[in-house]
Amino acid sequence: MRIASFFEMFVGMVALVSVPALAVDRVAGANASLDIEPGARSAALGSTTMAIDGDYLGLVSNPYQLSNVRYMWASFSHTEYFEDTRYDYASVTLPLGLDQGLGISFARFGADDIPLIREGDALPEGSDYETLSIADWMLSATWGRRIFDRFELGVGFHLLYRDMDQSGFGFRGDVGLRYRILDDLYVSGLLKGWTSSATKWDSGEFEYSAPDLFLAASYGLDIRYLYGKLGLYWQSAGVFRHEARDLGFETDESRGDPLWRNPLDWLSGGRGGIEFSFDFGLSLRAGLSSFTTFRSFTAGAGIVIAKFLRVDYAFESHPVLSPVHRVSISVSPYLFSHAPRPEPVRPAAAAPTTLLGAEAEEPEVKAEDEPAPQENAPAAPVVEETSEEVLETRPSGGIQWEE
Repeated sequence: MRIASFFEMFVGMVALVSVPALAVDRVAGANASLDIEPGARSAALGSTTMAIDGDYLGLVSNPYQLSNVRYMWASFSHTEYFEDTRYDYASVTLPLGLDQGLGISFARFGADDIPLIREGDALPEGSDYETLSIADWMLSATWGRRIFDRFELGVGFHLLYRDMDQSGFGFRGDVGLRYRILDDLYVSGLLKGWTSSATKWDSGEFEYSAPDLFLAASYGLDIRYLYGKLGLYWQSAGVFRHEARDLGFETDESRGDPLWRNPLDWLSGGRGGIEFSFDFGLSLRAGLSSFTTFRSFTAGAGIVIAKFLRVDYAFESHPVLSPVHRVSISVSPYLFSHAPRPEPVRPAAAAPTTLLGAEAEEPEVKAEDEPAPQENAPAAPVVEETSEEVLETRPSGGIQWEE
């Protein structure tokens, strides 16, 4: 409770000091367009984006996955909503050496060809009428790096421009951290809006949303009998719960308490997904975008057509609105014309472990029999302690003499 109050007080003070001439309002969901799920893989897994590695359309919520980028990938997605509302998203990932990567994302969420009928005008006949468009435009830059053997850091900055009856600019900064507990068990956290999520409108009004913390976990299990791997994913609701997360829109209630008030109720606001990936490239997925209702069911599939081309599809149900179909494509220009690089060599780390805690067995090395010394073999040189010469061991094992 004290942490949440501190965040609210800090963000409010920053807003009041930086824009004293504007009307400052704290709202829920400033720059909410940044939270729309673009990737079909993550959407099919209940939008557990923070827990999923390799979906480069989810960089806004998962910047630390860029620490594992080894090739350039260009990803695209398209979603059709009701009333011809569309969401188009594109991202590019660039490796910056070993264990470091950069991501650039661009998106448009809006509707076109909306009839414009001014007050007092007669209804037009046919298609002879003016039209208008409304849209949110998003530009995002994210960076990820492995800072220790088991820790990965991610930082993102996002800009939003809204073109409606009045225009506005929005900004948000996020920071996330992921930790590898075991070989295939990860936990992560994302502090969304550590800069606050702020919006300035043409009218002079200034809105902001307080920061919130989200948690996630993932676990992978090889199932050799089925020639594939099982993945389990979970993502929490906001720990401070500044924004409503209840999908039951048939009521006006905003259910869901913060973690410290009611842990079970907070857990019910999370989301989860399950995925099975076959060795030949096919993946089957299912999930819930909210544990509060089974009407938030999601499903989908993905296929690796070639080493440089991946296609994913997602179906998303909703308690009130019509279902959504989402398609995304990822292409690697490097893998199109080159063979995959060998796995990078990293410094030796601790022995890998499994969920059961068993360490990997090391092969027993047998010492080879040394040849017996020959009778007439020359004796090894002896260096006296009073000598001024110094022996320096080379990395290759040789000896270098210096006077």
